[in-house]
Amino acid sequence: MSSMIRRRRRLLWILALVVLGVAVVAGARGIREPIFRAAGWALVVDDPFGPADIVVITIDADGAGVLEAADLIHGGIAPRVAVFADPPDEVDREFLRRGVPYEDRAARSRQQLRSLGVTAIEEIPRAGGTEAEAQVLADWSRERRFRSIVVVCSRDHSRRLRRVFQRSFKGHPTRILVRAARHSTFDPDRWWQDRDGVRTHVVESQKLLLDLIRHPIE
Repeated sequence: MSSMIRRRRRLLWILALVVLGVAVVAGARGIREPIFRAAGWALVVDDPFGPADIVVITIDADGAGVLEAADLIHGGIAPRVAVFADPPDEVDREFLRRGVPYEDRAARSRQQLRSLGVTAIEEIPRAGGTEAEAQVLADWSRERRFRSIVVVCSRDHSRRLRRVFQRSFKGHPTRILVRAARHSTFDPDRWWQDRDGVRTHVVESQKLLLDLIRHPIE
């Protein structure tokens, strides 16, 4: 327990030094952009992959994930694609009760995939977040005895998602490979140039740091 606490303290000190360093050099025009780019790409991972049993689109990937998955299917990487179910929750049901139509994201993704020429589409039970998403996928793939899965997600979410999925699939025969959707709105080379990019980077960096603190050795 004491060694774990020491590791977490070291990680916090490292983060503090990194933040301080970025603050110091942020005004130095010659080195500012390379540092910001490195910070952006620190959130992104793209595993090399070959043929797989299925392509899975994560909940966060949205339209960018659909486009990426369709390209992978047409490129012969896998014969089918899966999306996570999106049944209405309590708030959605209240909107329905008041006559406001419910937009099912899973149904929309299926329609978009069919429009792009992808017809072999499966549905995975709904998951509540990244951790739950990984566990649901692990159980789902175990039942189907998949050997390899390409998981498509948003760029900013890819590194943290891979860490979570690797934990959930530890000891599992299925190989998980993460693909960052190329059409994601987050641009690691220019994220600091607009407010949405900065907000996304700050939020996802905090989540990644928390994951590193909770699971320093993987």
